[in-house]
Amino acid sequence: MPEPIEPVEPIPPERARAILDAAIRERLGEDWDDEQTGWVRISGHDYMARLARGRITLDFYVDLLGHVTVEKSTENTPGEAIRLALFILLALSLVIALLIVRIVSGG
Repeated sequence: MPEPIEPVEPIPPERARAILDAAIRERLGEDWDDEQTGWVRISGHDYMARLARGRITLDFYVDLLGHVTVEKSTENTPGEAIRLALFILLALSLVIALLIVRIVSGG
């Protein structure tokens, strides 16, 4: 007969926040949130924090047992994708405007 599985008690949000803060300080240093370091907290809650500096994004996750996972990303940020789309739109608008001028001027 299999043994009964013990229910897992999740850590409270206050403990998760303390673990999260300790993991961030361990990875980035005590003064990570100083303006001189360049790190900015983009979003977060008791169990997660997303920090960014330039093109680097770090996601810190605390699971319900208190284990920390850190994911590093250097992909294009949404702001860069929007900037690229606007640049393409501007270039297309310029080409269309030049075509209209050429048609209207007769040649």
